Amino acid sequence: MRSLRTGLSLTGLVTAAALLLTAPAAHAADTPLRDLASAKGKVIGTAVTGSKLTGTYGDIAGAQFSSLTPGNAMKWGTVEPTQGSFNWTEADQIVAFAKAHNQQVRGHTLVWHNQNPSWLTNGTWTSAQLGTLLQNHITTEVTRYKGDIAAWDVVNEPFNEDGTYRSTLWYNGLGSGYIANALTWAHAADPAAKLYINDYNVEGVNAKSTALYDLVRSLKAAGVPIDGVGLQAHLILGQVPATLQQNIQRFADLGVDVAITELDVRMQLPATDASLAQQKADFKSVTAACAAVTRCVNVTVWGFTDSDSWVPGTFPGYGAATPYDENYAPKPAYYGISEALGGTTTTPPPSTGACSATYSVVNQWNSGFTGQVTIACSGASLSSWKATWTYGAGQQITQAWNAGCTQSGAAVTCTNASYNGTVPDGGSVTFGFNASWSGSNPVPTVTLG
Repeated sequence: MRSLRTGLSLTGLVTAAALLLTAPAAHAADTPLRDLASAKGKVIGTAVTGSKLTGTYGDIAGAQFSSLTPGNAMKWGTVEPTQGSFNWTEADQIVAFAKAHNQQVRGHTLVWHNQNPSWLTNGTWTSAQLGTLLQNHITTEVTRYKGDIAAWDVVNEPFNEDGTYRSTLWYNGLGSGYIANALTWAHAADPAAKLYINDYNVEGVNAKSTALYDLVRSLKAAGVPIDGVGLQAHLILGQVPATLQQNIQRFADLGVDVAITELDVRMQLPATDASLAQQKADFKSVTAACAAVTRCVNVTVWGFTDSDSWVPGTFPGYGAATPYDENYAPKPAYYGISEALGGTTTTPPPSTGACSATYSVVNQWNSGFTGQVTIACSGASLSSWKATWTYGAGQQITQAWNAGCTQSGAAVTCTNASYNGTVPDGGSVTFGFNASWSGSNPVPTVTLG
């Protein structure tokens, strides 16, 4: 992108940036991800929130993905918040949506140390009582969705980083045998469902993944029903393990399926062109590693849009971890997945139109001023925007509206609010700010991205 510079008097206007757009794509690749995956004998999935499965969110979830994972709707704390009182509303909603869109459902999760109801975690149970509670929970939930769930994450996150068993309600009360029992009970409730053990930081060959490997091998040797392993793949930008495909293959060689179950790639915010390009490479690398191993059957992203991601709330300063931005526009990461599944991405030709940013000082006094920037498009459009500039005389933004503005030293970055990222052809968006100045107020050169 190229910005155009022009001058500005203190009370005048400046066309601070007029950019020829080499095009953030306004739509996804022509061939949906689910069709590309199917052609390779794979399933492509996403975690979803049931209440959002309408409008654009629902359209994308239904068109692009062949599998849905309830993000929270099937966890114990959701389905049985009070002992003996069940709430299946959101889980039923997701299952019904999947049926209507010819999708699989991946059940998540039956046995976990988190998101359990307080009546369970605060109770005082004998080992026998705890075992009965667990068996009843698994049997009740799996039986309800018998025939509707292709695969269950039966046991979630049983290991510490060093490969020892995690100290949990289940391990402390029942010993490591709870894992085999849970798998056995789930199989009895629905013999057709594929049963998985799921964990994080097990994507590469390391102590934790080796402990999981040894467990699966021992379970198979004992005749316990275990069909697969889930590698969560909550990754940091640029840190896809070099041994990912090797690790997938060694599990496959045990005679079990492998799924990438919770893929996202978080980055420090704000996102840059360079970080988005690296994220594309990371999504492509993970998807390609799965595509290369016959028994790697599923790649599921943990939410497909940044507006539905867990990352910002858990890792302050990080985000932008999914294939779609907050306005449901596909990011480079989307095309990384597509390319790894054999899709061809045609870069849209440069637009003959342009979007420009007009900077104005609308009021000025002895120690401060009010400014605004209007972003307008003609023959082009934006699905999100970012305006950046560097102040030359110590000016400091003190307040902004209709945009999120941050200043580091002299560098200012303003990005769209959740409600005004889209600038259609022929449309415009304006944001404003107050700032301080002293001595002089030279004109900044603004770059629009």
